[in-house]
Amino acid sequence: MYSLDKIRETMQKLLNIDSKLTSVEVNADSVDEALADAAVQLETKSQSLEFEVLEKGSQGFLGIGKKPWKLRIYQNPALSSAKKSASGDIIFSEDGSVEAETIVNRDGLFYVRHFGDAIKLKVLLPIGDGSPVNEKEVMDAVKRPDTIEFDEKAIAKFVINGTNGEYETVGSYKHIVSADSIVAVEVSKDEMHGNIIVDAPAMSGSDLTYEKIYTALESQGIRCGIDAEKIKEFVDNPVYSTPFEVASAVLPEDGKDSYIQYNFETDQNKLKARESETGNVDFKELNKIQNVVAGQVLATKIPATRGKGGKTLYGHYLEAKNGKDINVTLGQNVEFDKDGVNIIASVDGQVLFVNDKITVEPLLMLDAVNIKSGNVKFVGSVIIKGNVEDGFDVKATGSVDIGGSVGKCHIESETGDIIIHQGVFGKNEGYIKAGKSLWCKFVQETKIEVEENVVATDSLMNCDITAMKNIVAYGKKAQITGGTLFATEEICARTLGSPGGGTTTTLSVGIDPRAKKKLDDLQKAQGELVKELENLELDISTLENQKKIRKSLPKDKEENLRKFLSRKDEILNENSEMNKEIESLQAHLRELKAVGKVKVEGTTYAGTKIYIRDVLDEVITDVNSCVFYYENAFAKRGKYEPPSLDVTKGPEGYN
Repeated sequence: MYSLDKIRETMQKLLNIDSKLTSVEVNADSVDEALADAAVQLETKSQSLEFEVLEKGSQGFLGIGKKPWKLRIYQNPALSSAKKSASGDIIFSEDGSVEAETIVNRDGLFYVRHFGDAIKLKVLLPIGDGSPVNEKEVMDAVKRPDTIEFDEKAIAKFVINGTNGEYETVGSYKHIVSADSIVAVEVSKDEMHGNIIVDAPAMSGSDLTYEKIYTALESQGIRCGIDAEKIKEFVDNPVYSTPFEVASAVLPEDGKDSYIQYNFETDQNKLKARESETGNVDFKELNKIQNVVAGQVLATKIPATRGKGGKTLYGHYLEAKNGKDINVTLGQNVEFDKDGVNIIASVDGQVLFVNDKITVEPLLMLDAVNIKSGNVKFVGSVIIKGNVEDGFDVKATGSVDIGGSVGKCHIESETGDIIIHQGVFGKNEGYIKAGKSLWCKFVQETKIEVEENVVATDSLMNCDITAMKNIVAYGKKAQITGGTLFATEEICARTLGSPGGGTTTTLSVGIDPRAKKKLDDLQKAQGELVKELENLELDISTLENQKKIRKSLPKDKEENLRKFLSRKDEILNENSEMNKEIESLQAHLRELKAVGKVKVEGTTYAGTKIYIRDVLDEVITDVNSCVFYYENAFAKRGKYEPPSLDVTKGPEGYN
């Protein structure tokens, strides 16, 4: 059973642990970065930290919608106390990491003091494997020639349970006032330090109490800087006839200078390749670009603080210096927010620290994309002077301009054009997606999706292309050979298909390519559902007939029948929803205003399949200089017309 004293002791220990617990709140792009930041602030290693998540972070897309992690990070209280002490309770290696933690052992301590007419006892319990206080030694200290009486039971109790850091009365003695300890106070000339000099008491004299020392200091005019712990230390372990410092002036604290707190890495050399959860490094993800969006906070100006004045022992004011303000010079495309504290980006782009200025560059220029640059993800437009090598990706929110050729890569522009001055060798793994149009010399074996046009000066060979407006190959060798091409308005070329029909070329115009693809996928899925339903109905019919004949079914077959009936209901519901969506897509395709045309200046080779809206015009024999179009629900052919799209203007912003 726990006594009240034991509970008090336990609660005191818990309070001591909580008082040593140190924490900081950190915002960072990842948990690892937050721990690294907190390790610097708490002057410890990240391995000794614990944390709780206040707000979960998100990477967003290409940095857009990016949300930092917010953590409250704690330092292990045992390691914190060890760092503050010089006792060597914890051993550190050369790099500062914890090598070993030893348990602190301390024997129990006791102090017998004579205050006034009373004998007082203070007992500190042992720690760890330390030895307890010896009751006989306490009794010997209490028994003096001048002792009148003492309480053995109280002494025994205090030896076992301790006195909770206080002095408790255990007896009385014959007190002679003239034998009391005497205290003198001396203050340094600069009023910064106060010492006491104490003469030891004679037999039957009283020791100095905490209150007497405090009163002596106040009587000398000391009003500030009295150290209560120092006085208590002297009472427990008095040092006689020697100056003992118990008061010191309150030193002034100078204010801190203003500074800039950056929310990005200002040293490009510290940017490292991204690691996976298993610790592997992907050297294509070099993480060299720090994307930001307009309005994003890039840095915060922390204002200077005012100094905090001090006081001498006599209360005279000690002046402190205020922190100094700094002037902040901003680079291009950044500005102060309305609060005058946060520095924000005024455009999308990458944030850089150039000549000690924060700058946002909306245009990224690279010599090439390869192992040296890694994959490119950029909020803004990208210009690449050379090639994009096999296996590397380029993703941008703005336009992408590539001066060389492109291998089997993923090239994406969220809202702009993609311009490739040479060719694309996709090797059936390449993928290009543009928010506007693709302009290029030639493309081979690549999947292409654009919101507007695909324009090639040479050839489009064995490509899977979806264009929401036009597909045009317009040069002297402008041919479309092989592949599947969808365009809402027109597909134009000098030559279409392949001689001898060796490669199938399929074109579709006058439709919404995405809606048509979704319709085809739905109809295919519906066909598979119908087949499944037919098989289910056959199984259900067989089991129900068996049940009629036998009056009942075995348990496993009864369970199968239940599952088959349940799945039949699911299929009927799915089929009903599919029918609604199919009807909606068919109505959308019928209502399209674009009729669609295929225009071929030269030869359209036999074997080419041309769908105009939903009508197939399969070329049986070679056709020269022809337009394929739709009229009165029929596919027709007419005299060649030039493309409606004026390709000579080039991409927007180019000559």
